Amino acid sequence: MNKVVLVTGANSGIGLALCERLLQDTEGLQLCLACRNMQRAQAARSALLTSHPTANVALLQMDTSSISSVLTAAQEVKLRYNRLDCLYLNAGIMPNPQFDVNAFFKGLFSSRIVTMFATGEGILTQKDCVTPDGLQEIFMTNLFGHFLLIRELEPVLCHAGQTSQLIWTSSSNAHRSAFNLEDMQHQRGTQPYSSSKYASDLLSLALNTHYNKQGLYSSVICPGFVITKLTCGILPSIPAFLWTLLMPVLWLIRMFTNNFTLAPYNGAEALFWLFKQKPESLDPQAKYQSLTSGLGNNYIQPRKMDIDLDTSDALFKKLLQLESEVRKKLKGNKNNPIKSTVVLQDLDHLDSDHTILGCRVF
Repeated sequence: MNKVVLVTGANSGIGLALCERLLQDTEGLQLCLACRNMQRAQAARSALLTSHPTANVALLQMDTSSISSVLTAAQEVKLRYNRLDCLYLNAGIMPNPQFDVNAFFKGLFSSRIVTMFATGEGILTQKDCVTPDGLQEIFMTNLFGHFLLIRELEPVLCHAGQTSQLIWTSSSNAHRSAFNLEDMQHQRGTQPYSSSKYASDLLSLALNTHYNKQGLYSSVICPGFVITKLTCGILPSIPAFLWTLLMPVLWLIRMFTNNFTLAPYNGAEALFWLFKQKPESLDPQAKYQSLTSGLGNNYIQPRKMDIDLDTSDALFKKLLQLESEVRKKLKGNKNNPIKSTVVLQDLDHLDSDHTILGCRVF
């Protein structure tokens, strides 16, 4: 049977590189790109079909920061597919960060240079906002939107006698110190991105606890330090030529720390590798790291996550409670109906329309 794969955040960067690798390696794959911006999604689809003209590539409009968008998109998935073999939970944002130029240049000549590039620690100040649904945007986009999607797609993810995969794009910036179970939306903190990524690590473990018996398995990856478009928003004041000049420095650093994957293709290594594994053979408490050697060779290394079963289960229960509250609110709000969304399968009739050098902080 041809495998069915859905990738969120698939129109650029690591998500797009993953789609290219999947199509190169898997015959008969049914691939669905779930994206917020359909113009960019169509451009991504066109690029994939240029390399793979006979590929089955569909588009789905979905914004994980919007509850109604996630719910309607999930309904469309269930109408189109009777099963999903793999769901990549890749979409994510770090909105409105402020870049500390002085701290950046000081870090270049200090022992913190590797940590600074790999995680953005000390050079980025994050600012969050509230969505129209009344939730913190980073929490909603990176975590809760994906949680709702999984819950809605249970009928196509869970089938007797077969296994399915959930694969999360996490981060080296997922720190326990940034997460507070009593403030899971990170309303009172200053590291909402780190908090959301640590929460995704916890949630992955909880999903295995609750869904493995139904054949659904969850895994977590870290793509390493990758050069993508995300930095267009993070470092708007840094000219592209400066990053070009820094590339030799980054390659040199990679000789000493192999988490500098740099290219989206390299960063997608763990995402692609997990797709080829038996889900039941994977370690639910490991984060699978994409690594690139100083000679440019890609490989995978599992590393134990700083998580525990009790906290993961407590988070899962809190998310279930929030889901219940959200559904009650939607049901009772007659002025906010859920509108239907169309899965765009053939966009050849439409007009076509990470590439600045910078770091995607995962």
